[in-house]
Amino acid sequence: MSVIPCQRDDRLRRMIEEYADVLKSQAHTLGSHGLSEEDFYRSGLFRGAVERVRGQFSATMREKREFMRLVLNFMEDEQFIRGWESAGESNRHDYVVEMPTGTLAAIELKGCLDGNNTNIFERPPHANEFYVWSICLNTGADPRKNAWSGIHTRLSAEVISRNQLVDGVIVWDMLCGTLGRPCPKISGNLTKGTEVGRFVLPPPCIFLLPATIPSPRNNASPVAQDLSNLEFASALHGLFRGDKSQLSYVDFEVKHDGAETVRKTTVRRDGVVQQQSEFTPIRRT
Repeated sequence: MSVIPCQRDDRLRRMIEEYADVLKSQAHTLGSHGLSEEDFYRSGLFRGAVERVRGQFSATMREKREFMRLVLNFMEDEQFIRGWESAGESNRHDYVVEMPTGTLAAIELKGCLDGNNTNIFERPPHANEFYVWSICLNTGADPRKNAWSGIHTRLSAEVISRNQLVDGVIVWDMLCGTLGRPCPKISGNLTKGTEVGRFVLPPPCIFLLPATIPSPRNNASPVAQDLSNLEFASALHGLFRGDKSQLSYVDFEVKHDGAETVRKTTVRRDGVVQQQSEFTPIRRT
């Protein structure tokens, strides 16, 4: 049992580690810098180049936005949504999607969910539904660690302490179902996936959260809402051929422990508890 069905590919992780070791030891032989091995490593050239590449990968949103454009256009073409638009850089949400009924769903795009950036979002007042969507392009990352860190450690704290209602978390991107991130939902059978542009996508991982804000006095144990209450999540789940047994339900329990507010997070799937925390203090980072 686990918070999310997929897991890190240990073979790929070892390959990444081995390649990194080779790159560190042989970096001085690459390029036309003209430095001796000793001068090369003393100069800081290698570290500077690594930091530049790292920054370029982490800063760019182009690939993530291209994936979102393909998915949302596909949903619109298939008439599962009426339309969508980018919210612009001045907002703390990235997209607004209009459903056929007129319901508005706002989406905040995130990375792997294990960083402090996950805490930065604002549910717009005009949104009927609000989702945090994780697109993690680091194939060496651990999806189970990231999903739990995002949902329990970070999002639950923001929901409770800032009264920021999040209806659902979506963990799904263009790496899902590839050799770098095998997906048990399709088990290597690409016919179970859905072709969108150049990608063949497995069903998304959707986490449904409570419809109300947890409160120690007035709402101590809200449970996850049903899929039928959320139009965008229903559309995504239906169009990409998700199975009901694959939906994850997130329940919160909150109480006071002395001067602290503590919460417990439970993730259920197919009627079985997949992961559950102890009561842990809310410490926002």
